[in-house]
Amino acid sequence: MATDCKLDRADRIGFAASFLCALHCALLPLALALMPTLGLSVGGWVDIDQAVTVFATLLGCTTLAIGWRRHRAFRAWMLLLPGLALVWVGAFSPLHDHGPLHAALMTVGGLMIAGAHLMNLRLTHAAAARQPA
Repeated sequence: MATDCKLDRADRIGFAASFLCALHCALLPLALALMPTLGLSVGGWVDIDQAVTVFATLLGCTTLAIGWRRHRAFRAWMLLLPGLALVWVGAFSPLHDHGPLHAALMTVGGLMIAGAHLMNLRLTHAAAARQPA
């Protein structure tokens, strides 16, 4: 039962982190465009897209693998894998230039990863409800 609680927590963290990442990727181009008008610059910012992509991959694959052992449904993987593919292309290819295509890839990928965590959470809860007490 404690493992279920940890899995729930990991899926919730994955959902929140992926959703916030997608929001960040969607709004960052707008923020970068507005910064000069506010007298701000982007000097010294560290690019963390690649680290977040690796973290999202490890967390997503781990939580979905554990969830699959409980519910035996691949639906969450059908969201996670294409989502991860999009963020890996956005973070580790020449498209990693923080242009509009990069932002679109990271946003859509992040939303798909968030959806995979949410679906895994729901599938796990449904499987637990079917278990005899």
